[in-house]
Formats: sequence, structure tokens, C-alpha cells
Amino acid sequence: MTSAAGVWRGPAEVFIDSPGREATVRGVLGVRTVPEVRAALQRLLAAGEGDLVLHLADTEISDATGLGVLVGLHQRARRSGRRLVIAEASERLERLFRLTKLHLVLTRLDTASALSGYQRPTAIVPPPIPPSVMR
Repeated sequence: MTSAAGVWRGPAEVFIDSPGREATVRGVLGVRTVPEVRAALQRLLAAGEGDLVLHLADTEISDATGLGVLVGLHQRARRSGRRLVIAEASERLERLFRLTKLHLVLTRLDTASALSGYQRPTAIVPPPIPPSVMR
């Protein structure tokens, strides 16, 4: 369900912090919430340029479809000449990224960097997606 402000409401919520550039995702990403969240994030990606920053401090991943949203958004961003940047991921989410090797694929900001103001790096190229992660 989408409100008039363009925010999806349900077990997971997407708050647009800066149209086309930055959003906060709160709640549980899983098989029941993924379609609406994926659509909202894809619209956000299509509406801007440069880095797309996602704040995930209050986000839980309940199953592989939740991770699939992030990987899919990362791939779409790369195809459109953009970069997905994960900001403020929880410790649990960071452990999940390490366990699934996504820490090698997704660009992340630590909490201190995210809170002190994000400055877009100009020389950093995101690493390629390892074939083992794509399976």
C-alpha cells in the first residue's frame, strides 16, 4: 500500500529522504514485503543519478528474497551507471553480508561516516559481482 507521500506502508517501509538519491528502509524484508519495496526502490533508482544511498539501520532481512532486493538493486544501479551505497546497516545485517559474501559486492558506509554527512567518492569503482554470489 502506498500513501500520498509516496511511502510504502506495511511490514516494511520505504522513506524517500532525497528523491532519486537517498532512502531509508525500515522493517522486515522478506517474501511478503519484497514486491512493493522492490518497486519503490526501482522507482527511486530511475528518478536520479549518481550514488543511491540506502539507510538500513532499522531493516531486517528475513529470507533470501530480502537479500535479492539489494543484489538486484545493485545490479540495476550498475547497469544505469550508478552505485548502490548501503549506509548504517545493523550489526546483524553486516554479519549476514559477511556470511553471504555480499560484503565483497555491496558498497557500504559505516555508521560514523553516514552520520557525519555522506560525501560521494569520485574514484571508487564498485567491485564486480563474483559468479559464486550470482547463483
